[in-house]
Amino acid sequence: MKKIKNNPFLIVLLVFVFTLNFTSCTEVLDKTPLNVATADIQFNSVDGYQQGLVSIYSNLAYSTFLRFHWSMQEYATDMAVSTWNDGGDGIYHELAWSADSPAIANVYEAALSMITLCNNFMNEASTESITARGFSDSEATQIEQFKAEARFLRAYCFYILMDSYGNPPFPTVETLGKTAPLQIQRADLFVFLENELKDIEPILANARSNERGRPDKAAAWALLSRMYLNAKTYTGQERNTDAIAYSSKIINQGYTLESNYEWLMLGDNDLNTNEFIFTINYDNTNETWYSTNFLALGPAGVPASINGMSGSWQAFRFTEQIPALFPTADPSVDKRALFYTNGQDLEVNSVTTSTDGYSAYKYRNVTREGTPIQQNNNHGNLSDIDFPVFRLAEIYLIYAEAVLRGGTGGSAAMALNYVNQIRGRAYANNPSSTSGNITNAALTLDFILDERARELYWEAHRRTDLIRYDRFTTAAYLWAWKGNVKAGRAVDDKYNLFPIPTADLLANPNLEQIDGF
Repeated sequence: MKKIKNNPFLIVLLVFVFTLNFTSCTEVLDKTPLNVATADIQFNSVDGYQQGLVSIYSNLAYSTFLRFHWSMQEYATDMAVSTWNDGGDGIYHELAWSADSPAIANVYEAALSMITLCNNFMNEASTESITARGFSDSEATQIEQFKAEARFLRAYCFYILMDSYGNPPFPTVETLGKTAPLQIQRADLFVFLENELKDIEPILANARSNERGRPDKAAAWALLSRMYLNAKTYTGQERNTDAIAYSSKIINQGYTLESNYEWLMLGDNDLNTNEFIFTINYDNTNETWYSTNFLALGPAGVPASINGMSGSWQAFRFTEQIPALFPTADPSVDKRALFYTNGQDLEVNSVTTSTDGYSAYKYRNVTREGTPIQQNNNHGNLSDIDFPVFRLAEIYLIYAEAVLRGGTGGSAAMALNYVNQIRGRAYANNPSSTSGNITNAALTLDFILDERARELYWEAHRRTDLIRYDRFTTAAYLWAWKGNVKAGRAVDDKYNLFPIPTADLLANPNLEQIDGF
């Protein structure tokens, strides 16, 4: 939970016009953007640059980005089916989208909007602009760090486009407001992002030293680790040794697992400073429906007495394949099995029937003591749950998988240790416990995929994971209603990607559609 308050803002002809009111307890996120008319007024002080940076973070949090990125990652897999079947969720689960499907444009547009904001900020923070505005060396150093953070946010958005769309447009500072962006090939974008993240690494704050919700060196390492684990998907080449190296950098910074799994996704999860590496922060004083409220209100059946909100939207549930990964469908053994089963049937016989499929109360807008978070808004229905983009448990699993895939520089013993720490928390709320331990023989790639599902469910990983394991479109793994068949079926491999939306193809002559669409 981060105290943030904002109203919409616009960028017109590359000029920021802020009408935000944004409050926080520390540092950059404590700054209130000013009502300004020109970039020269906005960026005439370090404080002005801080205010400009706030607008980028605000856009990341209070746009459609997270909600629709989550939809693409989870509704397209065994992790979620949608009662509403709206916004394209139906075509997600059927794996039947086209370039004309409105839903596929949501993340595409939100990510490109973020990239435009970042490019504009980088332009205003160029060496030439800083020199022309007469900043001192110390002020220029501060602004350079702000710029590095904007570059990280841009890299993260480009990563989402690379993962989801393959060969996206590539808007840069140089093309900003001048020409339609060129298209970049997926492998080339991977190289760009790798170089960009390594370039900003020394400029970013040291790991665990920046304000919560702002990227530091560890955030850059985490994004690199995730990229390297999926490098074969993006480039055709394994990069598991690099995945081990960069996940180890993070592990060596003193992060530790939160002791209680249920605490990870509560309304006061800003207390989780030991496990979270980079978060998108939310506070219920913001009157927007595009926060994490959908993660607390969305699961079918979960009442207000549990989720700390107003009840349930009856929106999404698991397919029966997910509960089957746990020893039991209640947390009596594995405490991550936060399934809500009251009134819910295990099997999904109808995608749009809200009682078909278990849901879960992983996301709850309450404190660690179980007290609902006070609602300081007119709706009484908004969330304080921060969303962890990167957390230590994922990094442990990246390390272990990269070791099993043949990467060097790690060890099977450490991989097993990290996995067993995750399971110690899951089985005893104690990472040091041995009650959930597995043996070295049990630590296989198949086990890691299942453990990722148990640990990271509904955290926007599943589609990428299944693609990495070649189980997303193929018959190697089937789930209920995959390909719009109850028993599941294989689909065309083209659905490993989302196409470039038709509207953008028509608007930008530099773009070509990906194969199959």
